[in-house]
Amino acid sequence: MEASSREALVEVRERLAEITQPAGGVLAKARDAVTRTPRAATGPELLQLADELFAVGRLLDGTPTLRRALSDPAGKPDERAALVRRLLSAKVSAATLDLLETIARQRWSRPLDLVEATTALAVEASLDAAEARAELESVEDELFRFGRIVSGDQDLARILGDASAPVEGKAALLDRLLAGRVSPVTEQLLRNVLTSRHVGNAGAVVEELSEAANRRRGRSTAHVTTAVPLTAAQELRLTESLGRLYGRTIGLQVTVDPDVVGGLVVQVGDEVIDGSIAQRLEAARRRLAG
Repeated sequence: MEASSREALVEVRERLAEITQPAGGVLAKARDAVTRTPRAATGPELLQLADELFAVGRLLDGTPTLRRALSDPAGKPDERAALVRRLLSAKVSAATLDLLETIARQRWSRPLDLVEATTALAVEASLDAAEARAELESVEDELFRFGRIVSGDQDLARILGDASAPVEGKAALLDRLLAGRVSPVTEQLLRNVLTSRHVGNAGAVVEELSEAANRRRGRSTAHVTTAVPLTAAQELRLTESLGRLYGRTIGLQVTVDPDVVGGLVVQVGDEVIDGSIAQRLEAARRRLAG
């Protein structure tokens, strides 16, 4: 996103934060009544908000004329908001409509940024639902594990990352893999994000969702690959060591891979610390060959 779109996204995120905060006390509720501020603060309300935002994101993605009209810099902000009301007021909740009007009033660098912004808000609303349902930790873990499944299955990764594959087919596949096995929040996120025509690398997209959930918990994630499972004591020592190294709280996502041979491979963001025997053997082989 260019500067104007980044500034617009900040504005709509602030509005999302206002809408998703519960109104506490009589005065706050009275203020909401005067300002006509809608609320979506419970788990069911937030899931509905996310569902509707995902749906509008798909609508904008598939309707170039609409997203151009809603991002036209020649149009007045209130006129663009009025267009949203005419089209969607009978189809979405008051909270969703309020957010969409806020989006329409902003100045966007390009029409497609509306799609990205609406989808980003949907993801945040879904994670808000996870917090409201006290499921953020389990959602993060489910996303991480599904990301590993996708990354380890070339056929699955290819199908989910294929922009030309029918959306209905992808949705049916995800339903078979996820229904009844994960939180409604996890299912909502994966079903909507992985059926997008912009998904690209499916494994990387799921990892980004897992990281977003982890950031909500105020942590960074260390992806650890080890030849054998770590004990609780080993995980604790590693967490403490990484926390001292990076100066922030670090959560572990551990994957067992016999090909590592021994030691650990630790990735935090873009940085990889490879302490595996396999890596040391490969380095020795290169030195001998040279």
